[in-house]
Amino acid sequence: MKRRMKIYEFPVVIEKEQKGAYFVYAPSLQGCYTQGKTLAEALSNIKEAIELHIEDRLAEGERVPNRRPVSFSSIEVVA
Repeated sequence: MKRRMKIYEFPVVIEKEQKGAYFVYAPSLQGCYTQGKTLAEALSNIKEAIELHIEDRLAEGERVPNRRPVSFSSIEVVA
């Protein structure tokens, strides 16, 4: 019997590194991160990483975590 497919949506955080590459991670999925030379490559890589993360969890009979909201803020510091 074929498993019914479900659509998941997770926020991702993208950081541009000094050398121009991009680091991206999914805060809702512990340990799910990757990088890419371009933004497009980084986004493609994180999509694949998330898909593999979900496949592994389901294969092990684990639940897929719910999407957690992510908030961003800035803190001004004088040093």
